[in-house]
Amino acid sequence: MHVVVVGSGIAGLTAAIRASAVHDVTLVTKGALADGATARAQGGIAVALGADDSAALHEHDTHVAAAGSADARAVDVLCTDGPARVRDLLALGVPFDRSTDPTTLDRYCDDLARGREAAHTRWRVLHADGDATGAAVERTLVAALHRRHVTILERTCLTDLVVRDGQVVGIDVLDLLGEPRRLDADAVLIASGGAGHLYRETTNPLVATGDGTAAAWRAGAVLADLEFVQFHPTRLAVPDGGLVSEAVRGEGAVLRDATGHRFMTDVHPDAELAPRDVVARGIAAAMRTQRGLPVLLDATGLDPDFLVGRFPGLTRATRAAGFDWTREGVPVAPAAHYAMGGIATDTEGRTSLPGLLAVGEAACTGVHGANRLASNSLLEGLVFAVRAADALGAPRPGRLRLRGDATLVPTVVPAVVDRTGGATRPGPDAPVRQALQSVMTDHVGLLRDAAGLAGARAALSGLSAPGPMTVRDAEDRALLDLARLTALAAEARTESRGAHARTDHPDTDPTAPATNAWVTATPAPATAVPGPLRPSARQGALA
Repeated sequence: MHVVVVGSGIAGLTAAIRASAVHDVTLVTKGALADGATARAQGGIAVALGADDSAALHEHDTHVAAAGSADARAVDVLCTDGPARVRDLLALGVPFDRSTDPTTLDRYCDDLARGREAAHTRWRVLHADGDATGAAVERTLVAALHRRHVTILERTCLTDLVVRDGQVVGIDVLDLLGEPRRLDADAVLIASGGAGHLYRETTNPLVATGDGTAAAWRAGAVLADLEFVQFHPTRLAVPDGGLVSEAVRGEGAVLRDATGHRFMTDVHPDAELAPRDVVARGIAAAMRTQRGLPVLLDATGLDPDFLVGRFPGLTRATRAAGFDWTREGVPVAPAAHYAMGGIATDTEGRTSLPGLLAVGEAACTGVHGANRLASNSLLEGLVFAVRAADALGAPRPGRLRLRGDATLVPTVVPAVVDRTGGATRPGPDAPVRQALQSVMTDHVGLLRDAAGLAGARAALSGLSAPGPMTVRDAEDRALLDLARLTALAAEARTESRGAHARTDHPDTDPTAPATNAWVTATPAPATAVPGPLRPSARQGALA
């Protein structure tokens, strides 16, 4: 069978490599192979490999961070399959950091160095090149991909799924030259990542505009948990500042306000190592008391040689921003980081649409619940990509356990809410992306309330994006689709849970559903485009 994989991060690469052993695979990616979020991942991969650790302990920490909303089956799969999948990476040659220090054997598995991050009760985060784990994994997987018989289409943007008689049978794309093309397929696997550019400040790369999730939505797939958007606590608060890994706090750095007070000790017993949602809100509260000024991440208590050696990339980044973090604190603030919600799937990546699978950040198995445990994202991409690749071509179950619940009944969203178009597009001084980012940041961000969410929905309904004439237009359409749905989902959840914080409903409601799911009332019909295009190695891959 011919399988089209969309996305070239850890999930897409793993799925394409695994599937290529059995199937004819085409991998489509909007930018270059390494332009996605995986290559930016700093902290590492959380996995229970040490003698002092276990899958059960990893599961426990994942559930605690998830604020009671994670699916038990998905968490069990993640933590139980995780060690074997990481050993696969070791066999491929990922250069995980090693330790030769006999005084820290309790922190190491064999000689694999392990770090600790927020909400983990064990040192279990494997890392590579100090703070460049994702880049090391990406390089290794790209090299492995090139050794397989996989057709690679770079700079090819997904615009829509092609559905015929209720079955996904291909994708529409804008090709390398910006021309519309259709790729036929027996199965499509979406691994296109998240939509961090719904917000003004994000740790995500430029390509993270939710293209795959939005295309699945328009085709009629069920989406879930869209209100759960994780804000990373520590983005370097300078223009174009990047992520400052949680692993820095895991090694002992602390957070201080403008007066020098270590404020997180007043917020949570675990202080800087509390779950991400707690730390992000703690920082936001401190910033409000100091007129919006960022707080300081203080790593001066660490040995300078250790700090520079353990975090070489961050040392370069902070120096480039004008700071010597061995001697002074660096300014940090929360930023949009990760989507816990997405295309609802079972633990084999299957969706509500036959012929469509999804893995990684674009998917929602329920493994992260309302708040992702640090460094579970790379592991998720590995584990569920392998399971999805192995499910390709297998008989489809009569009843899927989507997002952990076989009885999940999605709310049908009327066309007036879920369709872009019908309103005046902002002028050149206020492009649609800038407008929707302002609305999302101000009203559907780290803190939310009913008035703000209602205003956001009204403002977003007044925006429109054209059909996909250029890649930018296609991205704007995807972002606007997901902005409207995220605001709708946040308004519907009248409680606070994990990353979803309502100032007008500050408590968690134990009677509220663990997940809310959504489906469009009007799946988009397939449109005619030039094609079909079914690339093969003989036709020549754009790689």
